[in-house]
Amino acid sequence: MPTRSHPPADRPRLIDWVEAGGAVLLFGVFWLLPMEGASALGGAIARRIGPFLGISKRARINLRRAFPELPDVEVERIVAGMWDNLGRVAAEYPHLPGIRIFAPDGPVETHGFEHMDNAVAAGRRMIIFSGHIANWEIGALAAAQYGITVTQIYRAPNNPLIDRLIARCRGDRGEYIPKGAPAARRAFSALYRGEHLTMLADQKLNEGIPVPFFGRPAMTATALALLALRFECDVLPARVERLRGARFRLTVFPPLPLPRSGNQDADVATLTATVTAVLESWIRDRPEEWLWVHRRWPD
Repeated sequence: MPTRSHPPADRPRLIDWVEAGGAVLLFGVFWLLPMEGASALGGAIARRIGPFLGISKRARINLRRAFPELPDVEVERIVAGMWDNLGRVAAEYPHLPGIRIFAPDGPVETHGFEHMDNAVAAGRRMIIFSGHIANWEIGALAAAQYGITVTQIYRAPNNPLIDRLIARCRGDRGEYIPKGAPAARRAFSALYRGEHLTMLADQKLNEGIPVPFFGRPAMTATALALLALRFECDVLPARVERLRGARFRLTVFPPLPLPRSGNQDADVATLTATVTAVLESWIRDRPEEWLWVHRRWPD
């Protein structure tokens, strides 16, 4: 039976209840609409409001660090596109339970799943990674619908009520482990049981190691590399692209090579840098689909 883990949280604050009430109202509106209509409405709302929020200053700073050659007008286009995508993701959450990834007329075009077949046939564990790109829920949803047992490591929202609301939208499709001290132990246990992991590997971790990201060092978690090397996992990049509206392309790429120099620290650093370089290439290709509000680089 699938299980779900939630981080310990204090009693929700008044502001948490207010935010959650607004989210429930919006999710209810989005649920009443067809998925395409909900996605379009969510994108339109976020695109109109998001660029004027204070957090967009962080996105502009990050974009100018990553693309110093970009003119201001292009930076603003990407910021608006980021908010459009984020609004669409929010509006698509109530429709997640109804998305059938592998249906012939479904909203997701899939490629490269033979790489998962190869790992399963050989009895190898998989760590499937992506980033906060396009609708990042599609990858874990596809893995579960493909028939493999997956554990997802995720960053829980600061509002525990929003976390529970999103959990209801995801449904029972594997175990979700919030990032934090217990996450590595629980991920280790999942792999030990012969299960597979899905991870979003694009966030900052102060306790990580610095690896190049858009030409600047960025502190990055090493759990993916440590676990992959320990269990000889197939490390599969899984890219989600938004084609138009609420339609997507999901591509699973061949496994990354596992470095075996005999120096564990060096191997962990090499694999972590390789994973980060893959994510960077996807973001460079479609910068408006990434969540630029992350504090990815040190100030």
